[in-house]
Amino acid sequence: MPNPLLAPTPMPPRWRSLVAEADEACLDLRLEGRPLIRLRQVPGAVPALHLQTLCAERPQQGLWAACYWWFARHPECQHLTVHVPAEQIPVLSASLACGLLLATEQPGQFSCERGLFWQLPQPWLGDAPRPVFPAQMIFSQGKRHPRRPPKPDGEVYRRYDSHLGAWVSLRSLDIDQDLERFNRWQNTPRVLAFWDEGGTLEQHRQYLQRLHHDPHTRTLIGCFNDEPFAYFEAYWAKEDRIAPFYDVDDYDRGIHMLVGEDAHRGPHKVASWMSALVHYLFLDDPRTQRVVAEPRADNQRMISYLEQAGFHCDKAFDFPHKRAALMVLGRERFFDRCPLG
Repeated sequence: MPNPLLAPTPMPPRWRSLVAEADEACLDLRLEGRPLIRLRQVPGAVPALHLQTLCAERPQQGLWAACYWWFARHPECQHLTVHVPAEQIPVLSASLACGLLLATEQPGQFSCERGLFWQLPQPWLGDAPRPVFPAQMIFSQGKRHPRRPPKPDGEVYRRYDSHLGAWVSLRSLDIDQDLERFNRWQNTPRVLAFWDEGGTLEQHRQYLQRLHHDPHTRTLIGCFNDEPFAYFEAYWAKEDRIAPFYDVDDYDRGIHMLVGEDAHRGPHKVASWMSALVHYLFLDDPRTQRVVAEPRADNQRMISYLEQAGFHCDKAFDFPHKRAALMVLGRERFFDRCPLG
């Protein structure tokens, strides 16, 4: 019989093995089989973690893992206090600099805020640091907007969704790899009714190549456990046709969404991929304060899914091709609600 105190954390970061041995008093975490951190747990209105031992080679990783484990196991918890012995405080500089821990008025006592924790880009965007692209205003097609960064290749986001019990990830669309899949999805009657982009393989190749060369749009494939199930377009709203219809900001992002595989439909799946997609866009550039969507105004199912994810309907408006609902989700609201777990 397996030891009930020895279990993987609900959300191991990316593909690493983070294992917890816990009881009511103590928490031991091991990453890839190596001891990482040991803490004493004190429950309460604001739970407290008292640091006992910490891996000297990976102090920030150890503190991150402890906060991660706690927030994953306790989705209702918004704040933690972390008590650190005086001799360990010098190793906290990186954790304080990035916002993982916040100093308090009490010596040796630090706080970790759920809404700040989920705004840390690593490891969700990969292990390499991601510098913010410099701000420089340019004109294109008569619109003044910031110069956009080069588009990434390969996987751009990965997170384990403990509610679903599956990995949710996003990767850049590869035309050669994904063309037949995209063509099949777009010609599905259910998708065709809302996207109206049915066509041949060659027509869809041209469609995707045009978007590939368009700096304001990023084409993404959504995966559950590495199985492709959806296509997303993420665009910079300032350069998009939506810009004239609201008070657009320089770094607002917009989304178009298509679930192609019937096996991955349903509210529980939507909640997972919607939160992952929005989380990625807010992490991709910390200057992004809003994510918008413009589903057809009569698409009540999608509007309901967006509202459950935290969007609100700002207004209805008329595109040349459809009556649309302007759905808006602010950064502060997303991280205050923090549906991730």
